[in-house]
Amino acid sequence: MMVQITDGELDYTSQGQGMQLQGNFSITGMFPLHNNDELSPGLPALGSCNEGTPNKHGFHLMQAMRFAMEEINNGSGPLPLLPGVKLGYQMYDICSLPASILATVDLLEQQNQSTSIPETEGDTDYSKTALAVIGPDSSSKSFTPASLLGAYLIPQISYEASNEMLSNKMLYPAFLRTIPSDKNQVSAMIQLLIRYKWTWIALLGSDNAYGLSGMRSLSQQAPRHGICIAYQGIIPSFGPDKIQTMRNMVDNILKTKVNTIVVFSSKSKLSGFFPFVIERNVTGKVWVGTEDWSVATLISGIPGIHTVGTVIGVSIKSASLSGFEDFEKKVFQASLQQSAMQNGSDTMSGGNDCLQSTDLYSLAKKNFLLEEYDITSSFNVYKAVYAVAYALHQALNCDSGECQRRRVYPWELLLWLKQVRFSLGNTSVYFDENGDPYSEYDIVSWVWRQTVWSLRVVGSFRADSFTLTVDDDQIEWHNRAQSNSVPLSICSPPCPEGHKKLLTGLHTCCFDCQACPAATFLNISEPTMCQPCLPEQWAPPRSDQCLNRTVLLLAWDAPLSIALLFFLATCLLMTLSFAVILLLNLKTPVAKSAGGRTCLLMLAALTTATMSSLCHFGPPSPLACILKQPLFIISFTVCLACITVRSLQVVCIFKFASKLPPVYDKWAKKHGPEFTIFLLSFTILFISVLREGVNPPQPTQDLDFYHDSIVLECSNTVSPGSFIELAYVFLLSILCFSFSYMGKDLPANYNEAKCVTFSLMVYMISWMSFFTLYLITRGPFTMAAHVFAILFSVLALLGGYFLPKIYIIVLRPQMNTTAHFQNCIQMYTMSKQ
Repeated sequence: MMVQITDGELDYTSQGQGMQLQGNFSITGMFPLHNNDELSPGLPALGSCNEGTPNKHGFHLMQAMRFAMEEINNGSGPLPLLPGVKLGYQMYDICSLPASILATVDLLEQQNQSTSIPETEGDTDYSKTALAVIGPDSSSKSFTPASLLGAYLIPQISYEASNEMLSNKMLYPAFLRTIPSDKNQVSAMIQLLIRYKWTWIALLGSDNAYGLSGMRSLSQQAPRHGICIAYQGIIPSFGPDKIQTMRNMVDNILKTKVNTIVVFSSKSKLSGFFPFVIERNVTGKVWVGTEDWSVATLISGIPGIHTVGTVIGVSIKSASLSGFEDFEKKVFQASLQQSAMQNGSDTMSGGNDCLQSTDLYSLAKKNFLLEEYDITSSFNVYKAVYAVAYALHQALNCDSGECQRRRVYPWELLLWLKQVRFSLGNTSVYFDENGDPYSEYDIVSWVWRQTVWSLRVVGSFRADSFTLTVDDDQIEWHNRAQSNSVPLSICSPPCPEGHKKLLTGLHTCCFDCQACPAATFLNISEPTMCQPCLPEQWAPPRSDQCLNRTVLLLAWDAPLSIALLFFLATCLLMTLSFAVILLLNLKTPVAKSAGGRTCLLMLAALTTATMSSLCHFGPPSPLACILKQPLFIISFTVCLACITVRSLQVVCIFKFASKLPPVYDKWAKKHGPEFTIFLLSFTILFISVLREGVNPPQPTQDLDFYHDSIVLECSNTVSPGSFIELAYVFLLSILCFSFSYMGKDLPANYNEAKCVTFSLMVYMISWMSFFTLYLITRGPFTMAAHVFAILFSVLALLGGYFLPKIYIIVLRPQMNTTAHFQNCIQMYTMSKQ
């Protein structure tokens, strides 16, 4: 039947039951006008298509092709694409997989026959061969035609075959499509699962190329995003145990306790599975659907389907097709007229009755309802036809207003098809290097008002940027009576912060939680392992991050440091003041009794000991580490040595003068005291230099004493060499204390023993207190205690040894005379007698 539109009216003349239209160029259309797979299940046999069940969706798809061609032929479309050129078509009813293969073979046979007929001059009818093929409708029906047509480089544009494998140009060089690839659909579904944190899912697929390929792609991508597939099931197409298999699938879904089921299936296969879901009273689930069934009334119309839960799906971007509904109405009216004209006679006319036995008018008389899903898919057909027209427009150079009259070969048209880029309404049409279109999906949700179903667009997904946008408020969850919150679908609840996962099975989504111990943290990228912190960091138990340790040092600007610096300045001022006073009164009896020039050496040593405390402030430096301990020990040892020798001399003179051997006289007269002081000082100097020469101290970080702090100190603070130093100083201090204590009853002017003994006691107590504190804590307070012990030791000797003498020199000058000293000695001698 040839259809022409003249002045907006339809004019029909009989030809092949409406399945063919003559024109200058012919386009082949493959549409499922009937469902015939059930007539010969499992057999590669072709039954008569008109014996199958009419397919209203396929009928609308074919009408969309006719509608587009009528617009193009009559220039009523957006632009006059092919002026002076008429497009024709040849339709095939691919009611089954064998029908699609046989239709392809028939088309190729016509191609071979036409090439053997020479083209005559002036011939403008090039419709003997198909210039392009629109269809088939599904992936399973497209693989073989795509291979056969690709061998001859005959362009094939499918409107519903979305299998990702068809994008392989090595296998299918001439295949293009106006429906997005399943690769992008899987990405949209993955993003949907991620958005709502559905990590414990079941995955179902139909037993065909569409379902199996989609399942495989989704199962490969899911683990990369932390999604676990608890159960995978394939909805069987045929077989004696088909019913029992589907019942077992439902039971397995219930056993795994998943709340989200992803179904990658064609609507025809899925329509046989949902009744068993309803039969087992499966409710409260979330069903994530593909574009093929999520918008199909074939599924939403199943009795009781409203009880299964929430259905969220991916669908092809909705589009409008202006004038298409009116076109179908006129086709219906024309079919009634045609039926009256035939008056019951046989309508079959010549042609291939096996392949084109379908009577278009018998289908049109059924007046199928045109739904939104049909319009969306019909728009894909509409785009495919216009893509061919735009490519032919370029091939025939129609921009001048008149198309060239020449033959266009399919391979030539294929080259132009790959370059087309145009717009239909608000839709941009083009093909990428894989023959796929621009991909954008709608996210749809089912809405129920009791048993009345409607579809709501709740979001979108852009494949070029992997951007998912969903308006959560538009989704009516199955639990909306309680909270309308997003249902959970997880195997184990998330672990609290700082808890690692202990896997309890094969799936990473099933686990127990264990707290991370101190000094470790839970890295998000390694949720099953607590990782140790860096040495400079720490972490409390159950931590998900490491914290920087507190650096412990005696900072220069700390309040405690400022107080100690004032104390240090006081000590320096005292030593310098005492040195000046003694230097000015060096020949007086008090200065001589204190040791004369030896006092200046002691004050210099105490000044050096005081200055050594500066090495304890701020971060330790290599020089400070080398100087701070030896500087104090050596200088303080010099001072102790002087006091020891001075105390020994006084005791010997007053208490043991008659008992002393001649050796003492020689020792005293031949600079023995000075030599003894030098020997004692040199010994500690040798020990310190040897210790630091063998293993010099360096700035170091103590990371072990505190778990959350770093103590900045010098290495080798506690070592065998330092113990030898301390032992030497301790023995010298005991010796000094003993000699001083022995002179506690000497004449008043020589009796510094009490004060020196007390000073040494204070000195030793302060250092014992510091060492006790050092074993307990290592913070800034301990460092301040170290400085305080140094300064307090200096202050103790200043106060015990020098202060009484300075007091006499400054405030009691009458006591600083030779007569006063002789009087004191006489009184001591008389008291002893």
